[in-house]
Amino acid sequence: MSVCLRAVFAAFLLLPLALAPAHAMERHKLALQISDSDPARMNAVLNVAANVSKYYSDKGDEVDIEIVAFNGGLNMLRADKSPVLQRLKSFQEGMANVSFMACENTLEAMTRAEGKEPPLVDNATRVPAGVVTLIELAEKGWTIVRP
Repeated sequence: MSVCLRAVFAAFLLLPLALAPAHAMERHKLALQISDSDPARMNAVLNVAANVSKYYSDKGDEVDIEIVAFNGGLNMLRADKSPVLQRLKSFQEGMANVSFMACENTLEAMTRAEGKEPPLVDNATRVPAGVVTLIELAEKGWTIVRP
């Protein structure tokens, strides 16, 4: 095979690499744990979610964020007493990439203690167990952070 023909063949093989975008969009996955009833911790979790979301959005990447609430942290997702209720509404309206998971084990314990099931915010999804959800997310490659 002539040198010229080899060069044309090599260029043809490398053409897809040359046409590929310099920065392909990446999808990141972050799970944030909230298990404290402290409003400062709840705000810290929401701050981390907002900051990470903005960082990757500015880079042109995507990020999925799941906030998993259990134990005292479930108070964050209670419609009747969340100290961050307005911020949760803002997330629901403007950050579709952030979801909220409410531990059913904790919800059942609260129901027994209070005599009725506490109401959850509209954007909370129930999961059987908060810790198990974090384990399963980690096994699927999610980064777990407890701010």
